[in-house]
Amino acid sequence: MIKLFIAATLDGYIATADDRLDWLFEVSGDGDNGYGDFIATIDTLVMGKKTYDWLMREQPEAWPYADKKTFVLTRAVREPDENVTFITDLEPLEQLTETIWLVGGGEIIRLFLEAGLVDDFQVTLAPVLLGRGKPLFPAGNYQKNLQLIGTKTYGQFVELHYKTRQS
Repeated sequence: MIKLFIAATLDGYIATADDRLDWLFEVSGDGDNGYGDFIATIDTLVMGKKTYDWLMREQPEAWPYADKKTFVLTRAVREPDENVTFITDLEPLEQLTETIWLVGGGEIIRLFLEAGLVDDFQVTLAPVLLGRGKPLFPAGNYQKNLQLIGTKTYGQFVELHYKTRQS
């Protein structure tokens, strides 16, 4: 099962045009806004190279997911390091049976949507309008019908939880 767990602005952006997330930390939440419960269900992470680079730049002191298997999808072939395995296509993920967190960003989300691989969507909306930035769901060749599983509020955040509806 592949899950998307991500925060977005009310107008549908996951980052500013220059990849900043300061808008996210300026909103009053409640505890960890459901992150702890979510991450406890995850065995493996998949993220794009831009997200990996952002994490390395913003949290250089320690890899935040050391207890999880992590794959980074990138165009360049790289040797694995102690924390991640770099992959150039989705093939290494096809045999996995674990619960996978699709960390983001938008380009990798689009890729997984086009491949029909996202089963679960937990999108937490922040009461912020950016007007422009990196979209949560970039234009692509996909269409999904979803079923609402539930909603939760965390202070000023609202989490929408959907599953892919089978046709």
